[in-house]
Amino acid sequence: MVDSNPEKLSSDDVERIARLRETHQKLRAELGRVIVGQTDVIDQLAICLFARGHALLMGVPGLAKTLLVSKLAETMSLDFSRIQFTPDLMPMDITGTDILQDTAEGRREFQFVKGPVFANIVLA
Repeated sequence: MVDSNPEKLSSDDVERIARLRETHQKLRAELGRVIVGQTDVIDQLAICLFARGHALLMGVPGLAKTLLVSKLAETMSLDFSRIQFTPDLMPMDITGTDILQDTAEGRREFQFVKGPVFANIVLA
């Protein structure tokens, strides 16, 4: 049997929910300035982001999928990268690679250069 009296939320929980609602409204308004007519997609993408999930955006070319994701990252001050899948794509094109660099002391050392997978939001 389902309890008809759910636990009351603490004042901290209520405050967090209010901040989440405010953030969602600001995000929706900001993205709505650039992306017109796709409020459902914006809402679902925001839910995915807030739930720390993954999203799969599918559609024909020209529906502003890349623009939406890049503006979402820009609005939230997150790192954004895009991976273009081509026939000659190598694993190091995604993960990054070690580059031989000259140091200030005149020695050579390998320095790891991060690939696009290290961004907060990756469009692939």
